[in-house]
Amino acid sequence: MTFEMTTFVPYAISFGLGGLGVAAWNYQSIKSSPHGDEKTMEIANTIQQGAIIFLKREYKIIAIFVAVVCAALAAFVGKQTAMAYLTGAGFSMFAGWFGMAAATTASSRTLEAAKTGGAPLALEVSFRGGSVMGITVAALGLVGVAIVFWFNQTPEVINGFAMGASSIALFARIGGGIYTKAADVGADIVGKTEANIPEDDPRNPGVIADNVGDNVGDTAGMGADLFESYVGSIIACMALAYTWDTNQADGMLLPLILATLGLIASVLGVWSMKLLRSMEPDKALHMSTYIAGALFAFPSYVVINNMFHSSGYFYCVVAGLVTGIAIGMETDYYTSKGPVIKQAETCQSGVATAIINGVAIGFESVILPIITIVLGIGVSFKFGGLYGIALAALGMLSTIGIVMATDSYGPIADNAGGLAEMSGAGPEIRKITDKLDAIGNTTAAVGKGFAIGSAALTALALFTAFQKTAAHLTGKPLDLRLTEVEVVMGLFLGVMMPCAIAAMTMKAVGRAANKMVLEIRRQFKEIKGLLEGTAKADSNTCIDIVTKGALEEMILPGISAVLAPLLVGKFLGLSALGGFLAGATACGVVLGLMMANAGAVWDNAKKHIEQGHFGGKGSETHKAAVVGDTVGDPFKDTSGPAMNILIKLMTIVSLVFLPALI
Repeated sequence: MTFEMTTFVPYAISFGLGGLGVAAWNYQSIKSSPHGDEKTMEIANTIQQGAIIFLKREYKIIAIFVAVVCAALAAFVGKQTAMAYLTGAGFSMFAGWFGMAAATTASSRTLEAAKTGGAPLALEVSFRGGSVMGITVAALGLVGVAIVFWFNQTPEVINGFAMGASSIALFARIGGGIYTKAADVGADIVGKTEANIPEDDPRNPGVIADNVGDNVGDTAGMGADLFESYVGSIIACMALAYTWDTNQADGMLLPLILATLGLIASVLGVWSMKLLRSMEPDKALHMSTYIAGALFAFPSYVVINNMFHSSGYFYCVVAGLVTGIAIGMETDYYTSKGPVIKQAETCQSGVATAIINGVAIGFESVILPIITIVLGIGVSFKFGGLYGIALAALGMLSTIGIVMATDSYGPIADNAGGLAEMSGAGPEIRKITDKLDAIGNTTAAVGKGFAIGSAALTALALFTAFQKTAAHLTGKPLDLRLTEVEVVMGLFLGVMMPCAIAAMTMKAVGRAANKMVLEIRRQFKEIKGLLEGTAKADSNTCIDIVTKGALEEMILPGISAVLAPLLVGKFLGLSALGGFLAGATACGVVLGLMMANAGAVWDNAKKHIEQGHFGGKGSETHKAAVVGDTVGDPFKDTSGPAMNILIKLMTIVSLVFLPALI
């Protein structure tokens, strides 16, 4: 069995288009499922329209940024690179839109499934809805990279596609994250802690905006996030293989073949859920992921041995798979097991200890994943050198379709719970959706762990490509030594950058949430009969407030991430830029893991208390947990996830614009 570029690339495109067909089939299957009564559909349609309005307005702003960057690339780098950038941006935006449409459609169907078939059927429906985003991300990533690779195999052009995906991911993650957490925090502070009404109570004017946020932040935003992680890992392999003296074509083709095998394995993993749905939901989700991983591993071994007559690169792929699974297990422990119960117990002594302990657990949760990433880097380098590290990143995300499906199902279950509360479905139904939602918080944290772990490996591979490209263009090696003052200057500026983005995004959530709090308080005060349930809340005003706030606040962090490396490279030199990228990567990985895990711990501790432990809902313990959760919301869904996009975006921007910096 041999693989040639001219023969295999069309197959890769065909398999990718087939994956899109499967995603469309699942979407139609969701649409044709029973959707519940008229009241449920009225609320669901309001949520869907709110999400669509936000994405339209967000994409209009992003389109202006894309047009400016596209023009700059055409002028300073090349027209083909600009076209690849435009393609990557467009594919990322489509993935977010399609996945969000499926998620908003699936929530009402999940609620109806919970009524008629209990937790097993609700799990199947919500997971199928999430699979639309998962398979779309994997399929579009494969199709996009394959098309660009088919027309031009030079790294600067292919890197343009990755830069387009990264640009959209940062804006989508930050914009959607600010929206969803401002709405969530505002609704929780006034509804739960001040008015003492249940979560998702229809009397709360912020609950519709909160449910909209689950879709634009946790679905569309996360989809763009993992899309850029996925294509970045493929392109990092290609960029390094391009520098080889021999076997260059095979090295560039291998990541496409592995991505194709990963897509097939992901589709089969999604289908396996039909057989697994009778299991406990968390076990079924984990099992479907393991099935996909196993189905990917065997053919990968055959392909790699056939192409390179050695198993070394296969061990690199396995190292990535194992690293991803290990990070997932470590994240699962810290966000759903003992530390969560300990955090819930700590809430008995008040808000201060709840915050302190949550931050401590967040920092502690970084230790094992960092050690795991270091071991993954060491093993993959031993068997495959720097190219092996890039393969490990691809191996970690090879089954992105199933990983994203398990992640996207969470917001669908969360929305189904909101619909259950607002439509008066009853406590027994809400119990089912709450259980699925709690598991969804953990799968989301696992997805973020995969994203940040792969970001560390991918950024390292892209950084190496940056060094090699700089050496090729300048005619001398780019050696980065800590004894050089320019490198140290860049290093500290790089460490600063994730902190700056975290500060911008956290403050943005705070400002937008403050406006939400004031508006909800105003409505409770001025709309007579609202708290008694005899008047209707003005949800549209709340949606408009957080939409405007999120779109205004996402601009500065997004532009800063693109301009910062260019300014460092232009005014301080390439050595400083190398130090800058190294510092940003190290700091970004730590901050990303800490914030994502701490936020999930606070959230799941609150849910543990709401299940009747340590006083249950309405107790002082519960109020302390709610405050902790509001702090954790921007940690886990805005600032934390932005870190893995940030470090790759700045590296790929440096790589693409390198000719203009010399």
